[in-house]
Amino acid sequence: MGSPKGLGMVVFDAASSIGLFLDIFLSIYGLTILVYILLSWFRLPYAFQPVQRFLYDVCEPYLALFRRLLPFLRFGAFDLSPIVALLALTVARQLVVGLLD
Repeated sequence: MGSPKGLGMVVFDAASSIGLFLDIFLSIYGLTILVYILLSWFRLPYAFQPVQRFLYDVCEPYLALFRRLLPFLRFGAFDLSPIVALLALTVARQLVVGLLD
């Protein structure tokens, strides 16, 4: 049987692994949102429409949350809710990773 000290190391390793996974996942998701925002400014060729559709399906539910909660961030053609969404994602990443470390 393992000692309690060994069990603590397993729990620490699990928390560390979860923290690393969440850090990487939230970083990649933030980059995905950034790419989605940048690509939304351009009309892409037909060959890239599946990529644009994938980015829409992945990013739009999260961004729609901020558009719904903060409708005052839209000024005509300008939508500042993605900036707030990215800031919230960054803060959440820092909090979660900080708590698990």
